[in-house]
Amino acid sequence: MTRRTDWAEYTDGSAGTSDDAYGAAAAPYETEPSAVGSPDAGEARRDDGEARREGGRARGRSGGRRRRGRPEPLAEEDGGAASSSRAEQAEPPRDPVEQARAICLRLLTGTPRTRSQLADALRKREIPDEAAEEVLSRFEEVGLIDDSAFAQAWVESRHHGRGLARRALARELRTKGVDNTLIDAAVSRLDSEQEEETARELVARKLRATRGLDRDKRLRRLAGMLARKGYPEGMALRVVRQALEDEGEDTEFLGEDGF
Repeated sequence: MTRRTDWAEYTDGSAGTSDDAYGAAAAPYETEPSAVGSPDAGEARRDDGEARREGGRARGRSGGRRRRGRPEPLAEEDGGAASSSRAEQAEPPRDPVEQARAICLRLLTGTPRTRSQLADALRKREIPDEAAEEVLSRFEEVGLIDDSAFAQAWVESRHHGRGLARRALARELRTKGVDNTLIDAAVSRLDSEQEEETARELVARKLRATRGLDRDKRLRRLAGMLARKGYPEGMALRVVRQALEDEGEDTEFLGEDGF
């Protein structure tokens, strides 16, 4: 059994009230009477402190292992709550008509497109035919889709920008799904005189790059350039003959019906 140190042992008249006696008696823990004031008391206290520290470290290690191996119900609950929250915040499936309208508006931003081009885009995005037809028809009603205006603008831009002839322009418009009636109306705005004038300008620019080559090679290059741009053979013949004659080339070998 342990007992609390009796303060009277250290406060009688013989011992006095010195600071040394007060400090020895005021130990902050209970201990055996023989340990108090004995030479081995310090060693006992050190041993006891080391034992306490070892026990604390052991408990810390074992506690850490238990925490790592133990399931974390709170983490699972939090994860489930987060997943549920994300599911609640997910947008519901959009209406196909709204999807089709958004796709068409995005595609029409910055550049005009034909109805056929937009229909192909909606089909690739798996928009139902009914929804696509509704949106495309509505866009035509309000003028957001206008294949006739598209064809006319295409002819104007590609002829002056690239020097394309009516045949090449009609071919390009067909690949974009424009109706043949609208194509004919658009390319008819480009008359033969304007088309031939553009062909002469193209040959004049290309002619300089062919100087130094033999006559047949120059002829093939100039004729091939006009053919790729859609100019008819008869018109190309006239333009090339005139250009070569202006440079002093002999063009008698060129027939009237072809090269």
